[in-house]
Amino acid sequence: MPDEVAEKIQGNLETSPVKQFWLLQTSYWTFLCFVSLFTLTLWYGQQEWSYISHTLLQAFIGLILSIPLFLALMRIWHWSLPKRVSVSIVLVMLISFLWTVARVSTFILMTEEKDVWRDFGGWYFGSIFIFLCWTGLFYGIRYYQLFQLEHRIMARAEAEIREEQLKRIQAQSIARDAQIKMLRYQLNPHFLCNTLNAINSLIELEESDKAQKMTVQLSKFLRYSLDNNPDTKISLEIELNALNLYLEIEKTRFGDRLTLQFDISEQAHQALVPSLLLQPIIENSMKHVIAQNEDGGTISLSANVRNDRLILTLSDTGSGVTVERTKVRSSKRRGIGLRNIDERLKVLYDQDYTIDLTTRPSGGLRTTISIPYETEPCSEEDIDRRNHRGFIV
Repeated sequence: MPDEVAEKIQGNLETSPVKQFWLLQTSYWTFLCFVSLFTLTLWYGQQEWSYISHTLLQAFIGLILSIPLFLALMRIWHWSLPKRVSVSIVLVMLISFLWTVARVSTFILMTEEKDVWRDFGGWYFGSIFIFLCWTGLFYGIRYYQLFQLEHRIMARAEAEIREEQLKRIQAQSIARDAQIKMLRYQLNPHFLCNTLNAINSLIELEESDKAQKMTVQLSKFLRYSLDNNPDTKISLEIELNALNLYLEIEKTRFGDRLTLQFDISEQAHQALVPSLLLQPIIENSMKHVIAQNEDGGTISLSANVRNDRLILTLSDTGSGVTVERTKVRSSKRRGIGLRNIDERLKVLYDQDYTIDLTTRPSGGLRTTISIPYETEPCSEEDIDRRNHRGFIV
């Protein structure tokens, strides 16, 4: 409680220059009064009330005379330093003279002592010294107040800058997350449309068992897609498990026409990748290779770690038509899926990634993605569980 009261008083003084002035004024002249009382009045054996009351009175008169001195010094505050020093000395000499006259006059009246005026010079010298100290304190406190004010202004400006930077970072983060979600959720309707068309075809062919199986598989895949946050990274192992859910659907559609070749290094299993990174690429191969070729084709996936980078390579055997080498950013042949992936990688890795398409002699395309190799710590239980988990390919 005492600390809280002290902090409250300090806060009031810092925010109220008037209160601060009167506190300092009272403290200075009260201190001077006690010094005069014990070192002059009582020291020389003047214990009568007339002498003690005069000591109190002269301190009060000094306090009153320091007010016009304060106003005058505030008025010349913005003058040049030489002019301020000169005028301040003149003001001190004048106020000290008036205070000395008042002190001597009241002393004679209150104590009935004679021949005090002949000691006027000694009284005047003491007055000059006292008001010079008062003036020195005035300038010291004034500069300290200005320093404190400047410090508060700078601190407030820094706080506003930090707050603005925090708001900007938060806004960028929100925009980034929104962009990732938008890009991610563009994939589901695209895939959903293709799968529903396939289910409809199975229904028209009266293959109800296959249609029902594909519907269940689609439900599992969509459940996984909805349960995973699109702006997080997952291990390649989990991504492959999600890919298997998708491949089960495609196996139901194409049967033996679809051949898969996976070559995933042990180190690459734990690499972090954006969720549903691979599915749109393989979906394009399904559309442009397997679906257009009566004999189907082969889709290959390899993942390796080289020079602290994860290298993902997906390729297909093609449809037999040779195409020119192209980049994903300008590719119209492979549609929204690959362009969407390119935009997601740009948001997540800025410029620290590459994604390229190269042609194969058979007309197939090879997609190569290079991203930083990142992993997250895993427990021994996770390692054991991974070793006993199989992949459906």
